Amino acid sequence: MAAAAIKGEKTLIELAQDFDVHPNQIKQWRDQLLEGATGVFGEAAKAEPEPIVDVKTLHAKIGELTLENDFLSGALGKAGLLPSAKR
Repeated sequence: MAAAAIKGEKTLIELAQDFDVHPNQIKQWRDQLLEGATGVFGEAAKAEPEPIVDVKTLHAKIGELTLENDFLSGALGKAGLLPSAKR
């Protein structure tokens, strides 16, 4: 129905009779489709720019957290507070 309404292959009255809806409803659907299509295929929809990622800062943070984890697991292991610690 939408393709026929957009292409103009049939009149709104013919389409309304074929699909048992009011011609105004077909016109409203057609207008919504055409308006929405410009947002999908046109310039209207703009994605947010991706945030700038500083890889060096992230690597530094990963290294810092790794050192902290290693230190804490070693300290807890020596204190006997880790169940997986080898004694």
